[in-house]
Amino acid sequence: MGLSRLAALHGVATSYSPSPDVTVSVPDDTVIAVLAALGVDAGTPADVRKCLVAAESRSRLLPPTVVVWAGEPLPPALSGLPPGSTVTVEPEPPETPGRPAGRPPAPLSMRARAAAPAPPVPSPGASAAPVPAPGDAVGASAPLAMPPGGAATVSAPPVTPPAGAATAFAPASAPHPQRADGEPGAPAAVPAWWIPPAPGVHRVHVRTPDHRRATATLVVAPARLPQPPGRSHGFLVQLYSLLSARSWGMGDLGDLADLAAWSGRTIGSGFVQVNPLHAAVPGHPTDPSPYRPSSRRFPDPVHLRIESIPEYGHVRDRAALDDLRQDAAALSEAVLNKGALIDRDAVWELKRQALELVVEVPLTPGRRAAYCDFLAEQGQALEDHALWCALAEVHGPDWHAWPEALRDPRSPGTARARTELLDRVDFHCRLAWLTATQLAAAQRAAEDAGMSVGIVHDLAVGVHPAGADTWAQQEAFAHGMSVGAPPDAFNARGQDWGLPPWRPDVLAATGYAAYRGLLRGLLAHAGALRIDHVMGLFRLWWVPEGRPPTDGTYVAQDAEAMLAVLVLEAHRAGTVVVGEDLGTVEPGVREALARRGVLGTSVLWFERDWDGDGRPLAPEKWRRDCLATATTHDLPSTAARLTGDHVTLRHRLGLLTRSLEEELTEDATDTAEWLALLARLRMLPEGDGDEEAAVRAVHRFLLRTPARMTGVWLPDTVGDRRPQNLPGTWDQYPNWRLPIADAKGHPVTLEEITASPRLHALMDVLRPRKPHTAPPGERRP
Repeated sequence: MGLSRLAALHGVATSYSPSPDVTVSVPDDTVIAVLAALGVDAGTPADVRKCLVAAESRSRLLPPTVVVWAGEPLPPALSGLPPGSTVTVEPEPPETPGRPAGRPPAPLSMRARAAAPAPPVPSPGASAAPVPAPGDAVGASAPLAMPPGGAATVSAPPVTPPAGAATAFAPASAPHPQRADGEPGAPAAVPAWWIPPAPGVHRVHVRTPDHRRATATLVVAPARLPQPPGRSHGFLVQLYSLLSARSWGMGDLGDLADLAAWSGRTIGSGFVQVNPLHAAVPGHPTDPSPYRPSSRRFPDPVHLRIESIPEYGHVRDRAALDDLRQDAAALSEAVLNKGALIDRDAVWELKRQALELVVEVPLTPGRRAAYCDFLAEQGQALEDHALWCALAEVHGPDWHAWPEALRDPRSPGTARARTELLDRVDFHCRLAWLTATQLAAAQRAAEDAGMSVGIVHDLAVGVHPAGADTWAQQEAFAHGMSVGAPPDAFNARGQDWGLPPWRPDVLAATGYAAYRGLLRGLLAHAGALRIDHVMGLFRLWWVPEGRPPTDGTYVAQDAEAMLAVLVLEAHRAGTVVVGEDLGTVEPGVREALARRGVLGTSVLWFERDWDGDGRPLAPEKWRRDCLATATTHDLPSTAARLTGDHVTLRHRLGLLTRSLEEELTEDATDTAEWLALLARLRMLPEGDGDEEAAVRAVHRFLLRTPARMTGVWLPDTVGDRRPQNLPGTWDQYPNWRLPIADAKGHPVTLEEITASPRLHALMDVLRPRKPHTAPPGERRP
């Protein structure tokens, strides 16, 4: 019982339920190992008792991070304070030309304090304290006393926000807000004396009548995320797989901008969703998975369109550039016409050599100023990332194997290395800036094309254990642990993804600084953000190193804080958020996400009446707040699903657990049920046996649902049968290395895709093409 109680205090589960009627106990050794990763020694019964006494005797006035939602009741952390307590809110400074967004404010001693005495304490039932008039001292910490006799909470005057920002919150617009009387339209139960600070990450200080003090991070978030302005459709694509005539062996940001511009203008698409573009861990070979990056904070320069860099045209050694372009053309030719796989390492080697020439060109004054602004905005995080890249060039990509002095990013030895490698650090900083500018250009191209959302970027679950993020933020990660998934009906052995988790306790103690910085970087040039395995905002399955996934356990996150930071940062950026909520989902999670405006993900083949007869779910019964699609990067293409090709592929690779005949029969039955529903709904006028017609019917069905966003897997538009990733394989299948191909398996370029009659026939189902005037030389008589 002692170990269970200690585990519960730290959010570590001692049992879990893979299904409603089954409960599985977690091995004690697992619980002890997970607690150790959280800094809790539970190795012996005596250690458990000692830690329990310490944990249960520890009294905190405030948790490390407090969340306040706009227009909703104050959390117990504030409303439950002792009567007569004084609460001071130290507002987050506004963004000013001299202080980039996200940079910590100056110390209190360096900031102006309110000269006027604290406002009088309102009597019970009195109106709210007055908001400071223009010209009053605001943006400072002004302590206000709580009325005696009740745990009433008051705050300092709200900081004066930047132009265009709200100075106070309107009532929450959430569909199920907490209300004083339970009625949807009733005012929220917010005390009259609470003056809401502006949305932001503030500091709250508490002093009780008996002179106890506490300080915490105060996250003030809008009640809901921005929503798509209307229904829209768009493409889902793995960017590396989208080669064009100008690509250097793999798709790049120039191709992304071109796809967005074309699809927005020509077929009325509202978005393009891509795979994570996070920085990869360099290696020989580099791990090709975009979901196991070195850093989620910064993008990978392998995605750069070299010719689009302004300095490219001023490189003096044109012969060297021409040679590199010829080599790049040979890479593309091999992928497109000779059956070669996408070779990320070969692409990067060519681009790195080209970039070494490009950065020798002096920046113009305006470009230099923009680069300096970028360095100031990114601060220490970028310096650490660039230094890791420079050190990896010298000592290899696994920082655990570096000289001991360099394993600590704050050691004197690392400081010396930073000076010695200054040119290489600047090189990698420059690449991060160049990549950010092309990400911004892709979003501008989408917006200019009339897209209602634009580029949907993807956030991976975690990072590589040897990468830049785990080196720079060592204290934030639970070393010796890996994120995965528990055993379930689809995978009896569970999953180990090889990604070290963040420590929830460290995130909370630091005001979620690492998480906030990550989101700001991703959202800066995004129209929307997809969060892979969004259930990880609530809990993650931790697997101790060296043990099978079956020996893991769940560790809880502070979901309120994780959601509040997400909503706040997305609201600031004006971006939509889509959560990938497929698979095992804890009860209440989808409802909590929907309440805050996080869209879900609905894949056609999984949408059945699981609470009823198990048959395909009628379109009108689908949820509205979701991205609806026929498939994803981890699933078979629609053509492969309809033909059963995905089953024969898994059979060839030895992945089936039953006979081929059994698997084919079950798959055919499943597909037949969907085709029968499509026929009953008169969405399949061509009848059986027409693969292209069936693919169109599937998308007619998706359009019939109320889903806000309808995603079209770009390979589906040309009949590609190969999955981009086949879970459960490593060397057996070329995951993450395949170009988009047609129905015969021949790779196709962006130019060929956009001209494909099959694509246009499919997209006409979703939205007829707008009248388009071709250039004079392309007009037909």
